[in-house]
Amino acid sequence: MFRPGHYGVSLVLYAPVGCWLLVLGEPTAALAGGAALLWLAMLPDWDSRLPFVSHRGPTHTLPFGALVAGAGWVAATASGFGSAPIGPIDLRTFAAGIGGLAVLAHLAADLLTPMGVALLWPATGRRYTVSLCRADNRLANAALFALGVFAAASATYLGVVLFAGGPT
Repeated sequence: MFRPGHYGVSLVLYAPVGCWLLVLGEPTAALAGGAALLWLAMLPDWDSRLPFVSHRGPTHTLPFGALVAGAGWVAATASGFGSAPIGPIDLRTFAAGIGGLAVLAHLAADLLTPMGVALLWPATGRRYTVSLCRADNRLANAALFALGVFAAASATYLGVVLFAGGPT
C-alpha cells in the first residue's frame, strides 16, 4: 500500500488502544501513542533506502516487528523514564507496544496486495497475501485512510463521551 493506506490501517488498529487510554483518563498518552504510531507507520519501507536490502524483505517481517518493539523498550529504558506509568502500564511497555503495532499495521496493509509479505522470514520465504488490491490502487488507499479516520474519530467519541463520561 501507499502512505495513505498505511496510515489508515495504523489508525484502525490503534483505535481500540486509544479508546482504552481515553477511558482510563489518559488523553495525553492516547494522543502521543497515535502520533508515534503514525510517525512509525512507514518505517518498514525504509528498506528502499538501504543498499542490499530488497523491498518487502527483512523489514516486512514479524522478527522486524519484534526488533522495533525491543528498540522501543530499550529507548524508553535509556531515557530514564522507563518505569513512568502510562495508565496501567509503564513507558517501556507502551513504547514497545507502539513500535510493534506500527510494524504489524504496516504488514497488515501490505498483506492486502498481491505481492504480500514474507511474515516468517528467515524461517521461510513464503509470502502471505490476501491479494485484495494493488498497492498503487488510489481508491483502496483512500478508502483505508477514510476507514482509519472514521475508526479514530469513533474511538475518540466512545472513549471520551460514552465511556469516560466526558462532555456531550
